[in-house]
Amino acid sequence: MDSQNKILIKGGKVVNGDCSFLSDVYIEDGVVKDIGVNLKPAKPEGVRVIDASGKLVIPGGIDTHTHLQFPFMGSQSIDDFYQGTKAAVAGGTTMIIDFAIPKKGCSLIEAYDTWRSWADAKVCCDYTLHVGVTWWSDKVKEEMGVLAKEKGVNSFKMFMAYKDLYMIHDTELYASFSRCKELGAIAMVHAENGDLIAEGAKKMLSMGITGPEGHEMCRPEEVEAEATQRAITIASLVSCPLFVVHVMSKSSAKAIANARKEGKVVFGEPIAASLSIDGTHYWHKDWSHAAAHVMGPPLRPDPSTPEHLMRLLANGDLSVTGTDNCTFSTCQKAIGKDDFTKIPNGLNGVEDRMSVIWEKGVHSGIMDENRFVAVTSTVAAKIFNLYPRKGRIAIGSDADIVIWDPEATRTISAKTHHQAVNINVFEGMICHGVPLVTISRGKVVFEKGVLHAVAGHGKYIPRQPFSDYVYKRIHQRDQVCQPVAVQREPYKGEVISIS
Repeated sequence: MDSQNKILIKGGKVVNGDCSFLSDVYIEDGVVKDIGVNLKPAKPEGVRVIDASGKLVIPGGIDTHTHLQFPFMGSQSIDDFYQGTKAAVAGGTTMIIDFAIPKKGCSLIEAYDTWRSWADAKVCCDYTLHVGVTWWSDKVKEEMGVLAKEKGVNSFKMFMAYKDLYMIHDTELYASFSRCKELGAIAMVHAENGDLIAEGAKKMLSMGITGPEGHEMCRPEEVEAEATQRAITIASLVSCPLFVVHVMSKSSAKAIANARKEGKVVFGEPIAASLSIDGTHYWHKDWSHAAAHVMGPPLRPDPSTPEHLMRLLANGDLSVTGTDNCTFSTCQKAIGKDDFTKIPNGLNGVEDRMSVIWEKGVHSGIMDENRFVAVTSTVAAKIFNLYPRKGRIAIGSDADIVIWDPEATRTISAKTHHQAVNINVFEGMICHGVPLVTISRGKVVFEKGVLHAVAGHGKYIPRQPFSDYVYKRIHQRDQVCQPVAVQREPYKGEVISIS
């Protein structure tokens, strides 16, 4: 670990979500202290100078969606909070948002405490937590309040899929969305119709389709689009902001884009995988290759999907990028070798997201460098009320900074990545855009291919409710758009009697 607490980044181009400019950046004690041309620290002794000439200086990435060491489907994701955050900083991500997910009937606060106990001693970069709502009761309602007011949680995730495991129904969605609105939190949904998936899975297995292709065929994109539209409708009825996680299909994205055009407060999160690869892999002759791509919702067989989603991300119809990083090795996936419904769902991305999005988004000409910073960092910081502490290079912001080489290339491979998992769904992809130096909390944690990450260096970051970026419009509408009863004379005519 770099022991210095003073760093001067010289000669780079600072790229924020709204503008770019040539400037030096001076860091001290984990915070950006000064920005300007030809900076000269008042006390130059002990200052480490890093030359960023010809390079970009960007806010560290924020991955809105990870599942590290997650107990799921009879196994546990193989990348723990140490391995996962180590890989994150190697890829230019300096903050992750993971999910504390209680089993049905279990305490949300206990789940939060469990995830904190797993993560705090291991994380190599900052992190925070979303909490899952997997059942509904007065206790859940009360615990959501404690989490929002005392534990720094301002986002709760509801599952419309995984029947009998995590799935909740429309009346429970209505209740949990209403509670999110009261607390100033954002409601997140895994949007797939769990009942239709369960029926589709039975049908596929009865037809003798047991391989990974059955996974996609039993949950086609209509099932994702229907649930997305339903979630938008319920959230709109209670004036609750909605965040749709892992957007995987054109039709789901269309529902989100249409809702935003109507002025609804809805955010869509495509992931590194849905923006760069497609679901034709499920029909691969090698079972382990096909199974490596199994996740819910699945990748879509339509090969034009990734570019379509990238274009919607570039123009603001979709808002942020995560990874849904939930990694299982080949032998873990093989639990489902004879039945696709038993294959643990999940794939990698926490290390490769930044490079994949630069390659498929910026290098391809679909989005510019500022939109790249917005969708990998700034907008997430705004939605989850971390901005401008995170998601921006500004005086007073946390020194979570990446020196980015837009011209350098790297080839993604499981042989060279820093994750514990033995497979990589981006295997062989050549990416322009490579992090040269990653700085987390003012310390160099990755430099020129070498990790200097230390377990426990990262911290849990609590978040306040009622993010302005999310709630300003909602507060205004609450004041001016309330239903009003019609004032009329009471009816005085005849009324039939019903026996």
